[in-house]
Amino acid sequence: MKVMKRLVRAASIAGMAIFMAAASASAATITYSTNAANTGFNGGSSLTLDNSAGVAATLAFLPNANTSSGVPSNVNFGIFTLACPSCTTEAGASFSPFTFDLVITDVTHGGATGTFVGTSTGGAVFSNASLLTIDWAPLQLGPGVNNATGGNFGTAIFSTTVFTGIVAPNSGSDLGQSTVQGFVDFTAIPEPATLSLVGGALLGLGMLRRKGRSRQQGSDAR
Repeated sequence: MKVMKRLVRAASIAGMAIFMAAASASAATITYSTNAANTGFNGGSSLTLDNSAGVAATLAFLPNANTSSGVPSNVNFGIFTLACPSCTTEAGASFSPFTFDLVITDVTHGGATGTFVGTSTGGAVFSNASLLTIDWAPLQLGPGVNNATGGNFGTAIFSTTVFTGIVAPNSGSDLGQSTVQGFVDFTAIPEPATLSLVGGALLGLGMLRRKGRSRQQGSDAR
C-alpha cells in the first residue's frame, strides 16, 4: 500500500509539473540583437562597404537591437541595402570579394554571443541586376556553448539560411533591401501539445489510483 501511495503522489506531482511546463513553453519568447560592435564587413571594421570599380555604389547593413520574438519563429537578423544611384542596365559597379561578421547576442541568456561569418566572391551590380550573394557558416549557434564566442546560449538555437542573395538597387518591395533570414527555437522542450497529453495521462493515472483505493477502502468497511 505504501508503494502504491507513493506512485499516486508521484504521478500527480509529475502531471502538474508537466502542465506548468507546457504553459511555459507555449508562451516562450527570446530577445536578441545583431548590433554588436564587431558586426560588420571585413572583420567588423564597418557597416558600409564601398565598391571597388565602376560607378559609385555601397552595400550597407542595418542591424537589429533588442528584438523580441516568440519561439519557435522565423526572424530576421538585419537588412542589407544595396545603393547605386548612377547604375544603369549597361553601366554598373563591381564589388571585390568580402566577408561579413554577423554577431548574434542572446540577450535572454545573459548576453551570450556567436558569429555567423558571411563570405562573398563579390560581383557586378546594375540598376536591375545583382550578382552578389553571401554564404553563411556556421548555420547554427547554440545550444550551450556550441559555436559560441562568449557566454552560454542555454537551450537557445539561432539558425540562418545557407546564403543571402543581395537584390538589385531598384528591385524588391523596399528598393535594394535584402533581409537576412533566420530561425530561433529552444532545445529539450517538448511541444506543448505533447506535454499536455503526457501530463493529462499522469494526472488521470493518479486520479484512477485514488478512486480505486477509495472504493477498496469502502468495500473493506462493509
